[in-house]
Amino acid sequence: MKSVDALAVAIDAPAKINLYLHITGRCSDGFHTLDSLIAFATPFDRVTATEAPALSLDISGPFAAPLQGAAEPNLVETAARRLAELAEIAPNADISLDKQLPVAAGIGGGSSDAAAALRALIKLWNLAPDPAALAALAVSLGADVPMCLYCRTCFAGGIGEIIDVAPMLPDCALLLVNPGASLATPDVFRARSGDFSAPARFDQVARDGQDLAELLAARGNDLETPATALAPVIGETLQALGALPGCRLARMSGSGATCFALFDDEARAVDGADLLRAQHGGWWITPSRFVQAD
Repeated sequence: MKSVDALAVAIDAPAKINLYLHITGRCSDGFHTLDSLIAFATPFDRVTATEAPALSLDISGPFAAPLQGAAEPNLVETAARRLAELAEIAPNADISLDKQLPVAAGIGGGSSDAAAALRALIKLWNLAPDPAALAALAVSLGADVPMCLYCRTCFAGGIGEIIDVAPMLPDCALLLVNPGASLATPDVFRARSGDFSAPARFDQVARDGQDLAELLAARGNDLETPATALAPVIGETLQALGALPGCRLARMSGSGATCFALFDDEARAVDGADLLRAQHGGWWITPSRFVQAD
């Protein structure tokens, strides 16, 4: 997932998938607590940091446009500045972000990019930050950044910053689909109503895709209903995924609008992608597999 030379470090930033997501409560500051099984999957954004006399950020790729010229600094740039402050050094690096993942899509693209930038700059600047200080820095960037910095299958608790080891996932395949909708996470939370859910962690090791689908089917994504109310095309997407031959489970990830289908193997996921592309040429559709950070 990475390549290093004397002058530059490149780190892949995978998609973050909420295999299930239960909202368990609300804090006094308005943030919600959660219980979620987090996995990381292809495809990747890519963050490359190169030695330079000052800090710069260049964004390219098929999903670069929404981030170029934005009023707020990109989270990658913010991560670089805060890491340099922690290390008491100048934030000197040319950073390039190849944006292959859709923006505001429920798959943690911005958080994964920020985490990849931290990992790249720690290597480039030859740092050894205190783990507690690095963890505090990560959560200051966003609730999903600590889990993306960990970048391995895990259970996430608290507001997302409490990371616990989860059972190994089986060798199966995913199909990721975004119907072209972007949703702001705060809007989805505001649209949510009803009771909170109990945590639903498990220690069983799924043997295959069917086993994993059965475990996940007993759980859900509490943000799926409010997200679908804001973007009804999510319901259409889930229906289309669930109808694909060999689909074991179809679910929305995070706060949407990206959805995933679980398959036993890559061949079935690829066949499903071909079928969907013929019906929905404007959707972002890509076969996927689980990955872990090196």
